[in-house]
Amino acid sequence: MRRFGLIFLAVAAFAQQKTADIHVLPVQGNIYMLVGAGGNIAASVGPDGILLVDAGTSQMSAKVLSTVLQLVTAVAASPSPNRCTGLHCSDSPYRWSSPSLNALIASPAPPKPIRYIINTGIDPDHTGGNEALSALPADSKILGVTFPPVGVAPTATVIAHENVLGRMSAEINGKPAVASGLWPTDTYRGTSYKLSEFFNGEGVQLFHEPAAHTDGDSMVYFRYSDVIAAGDILSTTSYPVIDLAKGGTIQGALAGLNHILDLAIPEFRSQGGTLVIPGHGRLCDTGDVANYRNMVAIIKDRVEDMVKKGMTLQQVKAAKPTLEYDGLYGATTGPWTTDMFVEAVYKSLSPKH
Repeated sequence: MRRFGLIFLAVAAFAQQKTADIHVLPVQGNIYMLVGAGGNIAASVGPDGILLVDAGTSQMSAKVLSTVLQLVTAVAASPSPNRCTGLHCSDSPYRWSSPSLNALIASPAPPKPIRYIINTGIDPDHTGGNEALSALPADSKILGVTFPPVGVAPTATVIAHENVLGRMSAEINGKPAVASGLWPTDTYRGTSYKLSEFFNGEGVQLFHEPAAHTDGDSMVYFRYSDVIAAGDILSTTSYPVIDLAKGGTIQGALAGLNHILDLAIPEFRSQGGTLVIPGHGRLCDTGDVANYRNMVAIIKDRVEDMVKKGMTLQQVKAAKPTLEYDGLYGATTGPWTTDMFVEAVYKSLSPKH
């Protein structure tokens, strides 16, 4: 009990710090939420190493790497102090101990490496750190952390749905759309994929959402910790971002949110229980996801009714089908405005588009 209490205090102290603009939030079980690297990052941290869901932007890679290696050291390599000396020490296999022996066996283990990166989508705020985080430098002291000396720098397996690789590798003017160093190294097809091993004591399962934000979205379910990393299927800071050019639809976005609710189990009255890490914004429980899903369903139904009545896109925008939700999710400027969302919903539902 003493060991677990010390680990908890070490992690709590670390999580309260602002580590180079990356904020660490313990979620539950083995899972931590990293905020500030672009899109939210979910990190499974434990004795098997580190698994990241998404990699943030390329500009934040060094800060993300430094943060997760410090975090895994605090969680998995915290020494258990043995204050017993002399004979009859039950914590020692030799039944005796001394200060010098205690110092030796209490030395912290070196930090574990990043072994897996799972991309929930193709956007650079989720994939920009793939190359830097999957191929750790041999001398990571340049990042301000200590890494065990090895002959070959460890590399991580980068997993995504095959549609992500297809769009990244598609040629534009004779060159790949995205530099090859950012491509996933392993892909899956179909509706789901299970990691081939227990990782940090739990199963990890990926689910493909075929037409939500894009046609390559995945969400990741940590089955023992009971945490879902939703990627851009869920964002508490904006209306759903529907990339029509990459296969996104309002119907698929709604189906993805319903899938989260199918997997999630609340602890009490839609609160607690399964926790959900969105692509952007704050940590959610089942009730938060249900409220967001209801908003999406209501707006979809409104626009669909207007489309059936033959209203044009400009008429739909003028009718303001999102009005009561604009205070929470709307924007008039920036990369994803309310007008852009309404247009994406309209085109998803209109047979003319």
